[in-house]
Amino acid sequence: MTASQSSIASVPSRCTAETARGTVAFKIAGYSLHKGLGIGKWLRSPSFSIGGYEWCIYYYPDGYQEENSTGHVSILLRLLTKNAKVRVLHKLMLVEPVSGRSIVVNSCKTPKVFDDKMSWAVPKFMKTTAEVESVYLQNDCLLIECELSVIKETEIHVPPSDLSDNLATLLEGKIGAEVTFKVQGEVFSAHKILLAMRSAVFNAQFYGPMRDKGAHDITIDDMQSAVFKSFLHFIYTDSMPSMDDLEDDDKREMVKHLLVAADKYAMGRMKMICEGMICKSLDVENVATLLALADKHNCRNLKDACIEFMLSSNRMNDVIASQGYVQLKRSSPDIIVDVLERAAKSRKI
Repeated sequence: MTASQSSIASVPSRCTAETARGTVAFKIAGYSLHKGLGIGKWLRSPSFSIGGYEWCIYYYPDGYQEENSTGHVSILLRLLTKNAKVRVLHKLMLVEPVSGRSIVVNSCKTPKVFDDKMSWAVPKFMKTTAEVESVYLQNDCLLIECELSVIKETEIHVPPSDLSDNLATLLEGKIGAEVTFKVQGEVFSAHKILLAMRSAVFNAQFYGPMRDKGAHDITIDDMQSAVFKSFLHFIYTDSMPSMDDLEDDDKREMVKHLLVAADKYAMGRMKMICEGMICKSLDVENVATLLALADKHNCRNLKDACIEFMLSSNRMNDVIASQGYVQLKRSSPDIIVDVLERAAKSRKI
């Protein structure tokens, strides 16, 4: 319950770059009237604000717990602000009314972490003997002071990583490049060590036991220059290039070519990204062609997605009527067997 005959007063607080400090005085009026309230029964101070957080003090006239506070007044400091975590230094004091001195009863030298579920109790805050009471009581009033130093955590706003931007600049600037690729008449400069780090195939080509020591000018005949440019972009930045300038059909073709490149150069993550993008473009006209692509390049996720698409929602008749299915049946009959076996299993389920 809230103390009906108590008051709280704030001493002007001050704030430094690291700490917000404030002191409050909690006055217990009618001290003798509250004695006999019972162990564990409390009076609560009005809330007060220090460091941008709300706090209060609980006052236990007959002690906090029987086992450790009998014969004493107990107090408890609590953070009221919800979903907060605060590092605090505190001093809990009794005031001698005659001299006005504040006597520190409890303090912490290292910061304590408070949240709305954690409090700080002082079970033996003051003895309830006549001798002690005569020192701290005046007109049946007890004055408690609480000094809090809320430690402000320094927040340093770290900008997002620009490593990929730096590597993209390195690719475009060609600084330190020691290998060139000729693709459809277009020349691309690159860095062996970075290529080797990203691709096991390049690593074997440049640094493996069977490496070609003279591999400085490499001609690639099985890839379009636009595809190789996008492929290098991924190697250097670990991200797919923007394709906003491409029509939908051209974008789908680009992703298919990039999947083939990723498979050729053992770029597993890039391959999975391409699979995911292709899975979003499945339709009855292209699913059979994409199934053949998935089978050829060992794309298990894409293959499963294609078969699931064909078997779901009675699409199979439309798929069979497509030109892609005709070609699939002619070139890869074993895949058709796989589809039929899965269809039979799904019917049993």
